[in-house]
Amino acid sequence: MTATADGPAVLLTGGGSGIGRAVTDAFVAEGARVTVLERSESGAERLRADHGDAVTVLVGDATDAGTLARAVETAAIDGGLDNLTCCVGVFDQYASARELSASDLEQAAGEIWRLNVLSALLAANAAYPALRARRGSVTLTLSESAFAPIGGGVLYGSSKWALRGVVSHLAADFAPEVRVNGVAPGGTGGTRTAGLASLGQHRTADQIEGRDERIAAGNLLGRTARPADHAGAYLYLADPASSGIVTGTIINTDGGRK
Repeated sequence: MTATADGPAVLLTGGGSGIGRAVTDAFVAEGARVTVLERSESGAERLRADHGDAVTVLVGDATDAGTLARAVETAAIDGGLDNLTCCVGVFDQYASARELSASDLEQAAGEIWRLNVLSALLAANAAYPALRARRGSVTLTLSESAFAPIGGGVLYGSSKWALRGVVSHLAADFAPEVRVNGVAPGGTGGTRTAGLASLGQHRTADQIEGRDERIAAGNLLGRTARPADHAGAYLYLADPASSGIVTGTIINTDGGRK
């Protein structure tokens, strides 16, 4: 992306681990002024240790409107923000609607919608005035599960399908001042997405034996992506010089699903 003398102002939610961390690293390398809202104290400490003053790190809950408002205020330069990137997400541990009790299903559905969908809507709501001041952009993180019943269970997949709708509707809602797009990564090695607290101790994606091999076998490139493989799509969508005419679009970084 094209940086100003002081670098574009970028706010990332969930930028302390996995794909979010890779995107944070990429923005820093491009000279952006990066603020990260991260729930994990250990993830925040790693960011501070690795990037020092190049990244402003706030520890807090990305589903809390007050916390998001403070994050926007911190990230905005002279009242303006160039990009909001949302990488907050939890995984449903392949939970089946056939096997959960009605009570567990209700709790898990509420938790995953709040973290995977509502957090993005609240962040966009908080950031819109600052983004409008710079004619900035929003980038949401979806998944290959937003396009096919793969990569998780019904709770995770339906939350990502919901985000697919959010991209389209929010792009229309925020037009013409603010662009809204998404990135839909395919299966990715070297990550461990947090599981749903309401489901207790279940398998996470990285604990499934042979997962990396199945990912590679399921795409046209025969590769298992790593977090950094997705970062370029986020940089492109945040850069008005490269993607200034792009809104309501989702880039699938999935190796070409078969």
